[in-house]
Amino acid sequence: MAVSNPLGIEKLVTYPTFDSVEEKRHYLKKILAGAYRICGKFGFSEGVAGHITCRDPEHTDCFWVNPFGVSFKRLKMSDLILVNEEGKIVAGKHTALNNAAFAIHAAIHKARPDVIAAAHTHSVYGKTWSAFGKLLDPLTQDSCIFYQDHGLYNDYTGVVGDLSEGDRIGVALGDKKAVILQNHGLLTVGHSIEECIFWFITMERTCQSQLLAKATGEEPIKIKHEVALKTRNNEVGFPLAGHFSFMPMWQDIVYEQPDFMDIEAAEPALVL
Repeated sequence: MAVSNPLGIEKLVTYPTFDSVEEKRHYLKKILAGAYRICGKFGFSEGVAGHITCRDPEHTDCFWVNPFGVSFKRLKMSDLILVNEEGKIVAGKHTALNNAAFAIHAAIHKARPDVIAAAHTHSVYGKTWSAFGKLLDPLTQDSCIFYQDHGLYNDYTGVVGDLSEGDRIGVALGDKKAVILQNHGLLTVGHSIEECIFWFITMERTCQSQLLAKATGEEPIKIKHEVALKTRNNEVGFPLAGHFSFMPMWQDIVYEQPDFMDIEAAEPALVL
């Protein structure tokens, strides 16, 4: 979406281009592995829970995801597995797939062909806010990112293992950038991995901010509807803004933990 904004973000950055699908796949896997490290750094890993996926640029009915049981803080490019729409691992050295990851993400990627990436973890403030079964209010500039652009899935039935539940989560997400899974946590999507991860981190912080405001016992002042919409659409909440806002986090993780970029030679063969 072409948007004029006071930060001039569209003049500072554009989406990367590639000469081949192999080059694009390598880039996406590098960003995805870095995204896991960033989420690990922020403390979003909770045992074996949590998953971030990225649609393959060639086999668009398949997505890359973390193998079951590998720490976000240790994950490397070479750990990523490619999963098809039937839940079969078709590339990668690991053989274990988180069934909940497949049930949720397969449905999201199928329902939203515009989505490149989706992220869900059991982050502390996200899962705490989710217990209220309410949408976030426009209390801060950052919260405007999600104003009238996130849904609520209010039918918690336990660990997601049924594909039909993934479908219902997809319905609750609709065409929005995020959905609150009641009694569970947050899920965000993006037209790039970078956008998706920035939305997730900012949504987690927005939950924290609203919980802190709620804890004061005072009634916070909400941002006016027109201002919240303008802030979302023209300033901080459009796709390229999310993509660009991810960059400082990327710079930090590359500097601090460059070992996640461990694939420089041939990629694993795809068994399709």
